[in-house]
Amino acid sequence: MKTYAKVGDIPERVDLGVIVTPATTVPGIISECVAAGVRGAIVISAGFKEHGEQGQELERQIVLRMRGSGMRLIGPNCLGVMNPLAGLNATFASNIALPGSVAFISQSGALCTAVLDWCQKEMVGFSAFVSLGSMLDVGWGDLIDYLGNDPRTHSIVMYMESVGDARSFLSAAREVSLSKPIIAIKAGRTQEAAHAAASHTGALTGSDEVLEAAFRRCGVLRVNTIAELFYMSEVLAKQPRPRGPRLAIVTNAGGPGVLAADSIISSGGQLAKLSARSMEELDQLLPPHWSHSNPVDVLGDALPEKFVKVVDIVAGDANVDGTLMILCPQGMSDPTATAEKLAPYGRGMGKPVIASWMGGDAMRAGIDMLNRSGIPTFPFPDSAARVFYYMWRYTYNLRGLYETPILRVGSEGVTSAASVEHIVRRARDAGRALLSEAESKQVLAAYGIPTVETVIALTEAEATEQAERIGYPVVVKLYSETITHKTDVGGVRLNLGDAAAVRLAYRQIKEAVGEKAGPESFLGVTVQPMVQAEGYEIIVGSSVDPQFGPVLLFGAGGQLVEVFQDRALALPPLNTTLARRMMEQTRVFEALQGVRGRKPVDLAALGEMLVRFSHLVVEQRWIKEIDINPLLASPQGLLALDARVVVYGPEVQAERLPRLAIRPYPTQYVTEWAMKNGETVALRPIRPEDEPMLIRLHEALSERSVYLRYFQPLKLSHRTAHERLTRICFIDYDREIALVAERKMEDSSAGLIGIGRLSKLHGRNEAELAVLIDDRHQHQGLGTELYRQLIAIAREEKVERVVSTILSENRDMLAICQKLGFELQSDMEDGTVVAQMRV
Repeated sequence: MKTYAKVGDIPERVDLGVIVTPATTVPGIISECVAAGVRGAIVISAGFKEHGEQGQELERQIVLRMRGSGMRLIGPNCLGVMNPLAGLNATFASNIALPGSVAFISQSGALCTAVLDWCQKEMVGFSAFVSLGSMLDVGWGDLIDYLGNDPRTHSIVMYMESVGDARSFLSAAREVSLSKPIIAIKAGRTQEAAHAAASHTGALTGSDEVLEAAFRRCGVLRVNTIAELFYMSEVLAKQPRPRGPRLAIVTNAGGPGVLAADSIISSGGQLAKLSARSMEELDQLLPPHWSHSNPVDVLGDALPEKFVKVVDIVAGDANVDGTLMILCPQGMSDPTATAEKLAPYGRGMGKPVIASWMGGDAMRAGIDMLNRSGIPTFPFPDSAARVFYYMWRYTYNLRGLYETPILRVGSEGVTSAASVEHIVRRARDAGRALLSEAESKQVLAAYGIPTVETVIALTEAEATEQAERIGYPVVVKLYSETITHKTDVGGVRLNLGDAAAVRLAYRQIKEAVGEKAGPESFLGVTVQPMVQAEGYEIIVGSSVDPQFGPVLLFGAGGQLVEVFQDRALALPPLNTTLARRMMEQTRVFEALQGVRGRKPVDLAALGEMLVRFSHLVVEQRWIKEIDINPLLASPQGLLALDARVVVYGPEVQAERLPRLAIRPYPTQYVTEWAMKNGETVALRPIRPEDEPMLIRLHEALSERSVYLRYFQPLKLSHRTAHERLTRICFIDYDREIALVAERKMEDSSAGLIGIGRLSKLHGRNEAELAVLIDDRHQHQGLGTELYRQLIAIAREEKVERVVSTILSENRDMLAICQKLGFELQSDMEDGTVVAQMRV
């Protein structure tokens, strides 16, 4: 085989460099590849950051030599890359994977080889097989984006050890998951929290739970075993997703049906309760001693015709979201004939139908027949039931992503962010990491979260005076500007009904502090009213995860919060839909709806409070940890009884503050502008809550405006379909910015009269521009202003070039582009004009 000493000696153009040399030589070879114009490299070699400081320096050298070249790199320390559809095997594995429609991405090279062996035995094929290694350059987000746009990839399965760039991963996964299933298995599920923290929240959050929350937020389905990765890839490709968690089980043997029932319930799903009509039809069809419940045991002597009739009744029941068929080899069973008669149920039911044909060679022909008909089969019924639960969880996650949240009138409120910044700055300047309880409650009140009035008393006389003003009974607790750790010396929570009790509590706290931390640590106490209303104690909090940044917590609160650990985590910011989903994941949520005659809590108000709390976390980046425990939730309202806020110390610089995993609403792009007729409109980034107003905008458009914008006639029903509008309203502000023009209507409501969009193009530092204006408000300068502001946003977002494709007959848009300085280039074949501008 002819070889060359250097990359530069190769006479042909090199597309891909596969580097398998000692680690110390890799930076030099990367330099040669850059000089030769190589666009991609795979570094299989090990010996980098996993080997300490020397390896980290080698990685820094690689990054330095790649900078500005446009070359992309996979690795180092990886198995390599396979493209089975093209016959490319750039790995050190001896066999190439079979071609197929599943893309597999892994951080573990050893796991790659094991999966490769398993899949070749199981005849599972791949569209791509990628080992990421250390992710020095190409990471999860890059590959998910690429595979999401690959028409030959129908699903993506992943083995993760670390997330890397959390924002890139979440951004890509959220965009792709609606059109292609993304299924993941993550190592380290039982890892304990990295360290205890000053707040309850910091002690409760662990990295694996945070990852679970991140997966929910971006639509990734998490499974527990490698086999389940490929089970789910198959079943989501073959069957529709269930609309709910209710599974019906049809079996010819009681034991396997019970196993499946146990599995679906323990996983988190439900057994469907069959309707009275279905029960009556089954009574007429089956012998008197059938199970008379779900699972439906048709008994061992059921012939194929009867089994299929039972499936037809059960699967058609409105109370059933999916059906599992179990067949065991018994005397009168005919697995092949039964499978043949069930084949039509593989398509067109609108609900998932799955099967478990249990047994050996006698079942093989029936299994093959079911699989060919589109009905996935599993060797054991408990596995099959768990697969159905995963299908439902996938549906649930996606539904949460694109369910339009509610924006109630006045729910946005007015926050006093500046006052919070002042409180935090004052504490940091004094060298304090822990805010006092009074300061913590001022922080909450600034974001519209109801709190108990809490005042500071620096002397015994002040304590009694404030208690008299507030009114007995009161609570007296420690206040200190120097004690920055958890302490129980201030935990006096007594029903203090008179001045003598208050004075005694003051002296007890002062003496306890003097014994534990020295008299110089004591400044005073806080006094607040004793709240004796009935309700539920809730905890709401936030702490920082090393990978995902700030994380929110909601759950059952009180003194035993760490014991019960009834909690849910989520990534900020929230909207009302996401807040509701967060609450639904806890056991206390059932109690909040009212139990044993107790009135329910206003869950809408609680959800809106969580939204405001998430805004606090997003906007106040100097806050490290915060919790409200307890938050009293009662039918009368919400009230924060206790609060604790931990801030970053003065040693932390702004550039070291953790980045939010999800980019929040870009308030910096909110402006007001006057149209030519003098009317003022608000120009702001779009929100998920805008979907109803966007529907009304489309209802007002003329057919000509629709044609000029979309290059073809589009029915109103298509333009306003929820599935389409979710893509427009639920956007990732890192990927695109859509500005809407909002005007106040005569009835004081709001309406949208225009929308402009700046969409970044994958793999290029360019973005597309487009605009759509209500016919009644055209020729008022609105289109020009939207373009002008989007161009300014593109400049702010570091986009190099913006492009618009316009029909040649759309003279108004062409005039706008000419006025703003675009270069225009006509395409005579398709009748369009491409307008582009460097920004």
